[in-house]
Amino acid sequence: MTDQPDFQAANVVVDLTEYRSSKDPLPVTFHRRELDAILRVYGRMVGEGEWRDYAIDHLRDRAVFSIFKRSGETPLYRVEKNPKLAAKQGAYSVINTHGTILKRGHELVQVLKVFDKVLRLIET
Repeated sequence: MTDQPDFQAANVVVDLTEYRSSKDPLPVTFHRRELDAILRVYGRMVGEGEWRDYAIDHLRDRAVFSIFKRSGETPLYRVEKNPKLAAKQGAYSVINTHGTILKRGHELVQVLKVFDKVLRLIET
């Protein structure tokens, strides 16, 4: 008989920060096709001179594409992807400066149609 414990686990040291980081979920991100669709609309609006800057945030619960008129201001619009709402109202939404949801849905392309302008005939 010895004074040593019978199991080897007593000799294992686990770094607490490494353990916590392994337990944290990965942030929600936009996939390549989603970014392509968003950037297609963004490029069109930049070409029209309405938008000038953007920011992308990958948070734990959602991914946000913020659209700015000027970089020092609050975003004009936010395109959000929230996977927790995918089974309910849809994971994608477009939100304006005041926090009003302009459009929400299950397909990003359909949600981004909120930025399509209606063409009008102008009589001169």
